[in-house]
Amino acid sequence: MDDTKVVIGPVNLAARVDEALAVQAQAFGLEADEIVVRRHIVLRHLLNPGATAYGATTPDGRLVGFVYGMPNDRTHWWSTIVDPYLRTTGSQGWLDDSFVITELHVHPAFQGRGIGRALITTITDGSELPRSILSAIDTDSPARGLYASLGYLDLARQVHFPSAPRPYAVMGAPLPLKRGN
Repeated sequence: MDDTKVVIGPVNLAARVDEALAVQAQAFGLEADEIVVRRHIVLRHLLNPGATAYGATTPDGRLVGFVYGMPNDRTHWWSTIVDPYLRTTGSQGWLDDSFVITELHVHPAFQGRGIGRALITTITDGSELPRSILSAIDTDSPARGLYASLGYLDLARQVHFPSAPRPYAVMGAPLPLKRGN
């Protein structure tokens, strides 16, 4: 494990998109062709009103984690995919007045140190919306454990995104997030 101290703060993710995607590739196991596609997606997302990004950087300026999100818009691709799943559980109202966590990734060498927790609580603390939603691979994982510890509950499970090999869970939490471990 790397014992380097990191600082959480606002980041110009558009300017550092390649660094961020390198972190995501390590944390999420992306292939080169997926990185090219995600680069365009991230840059497009950052143009949305209210899009916000925070990074975790080392003293020498290396980006080792990031989060970005925005107020949810029912016309966005993600919302149109998850809406039918949320309808089946009576949770479709979560798509309104919610801050969506679009991506959250921490380099594997820096995981388990509270960086993901600091990133997600920092970004949601900046939202004036009453709740937050996100999607995570629908498996028992440290990420899902983190989200649950922050107050996120499953709104829908076994959500299938086109071209994603594994199903996801959609989770929601009232803001501000819980602060316990």
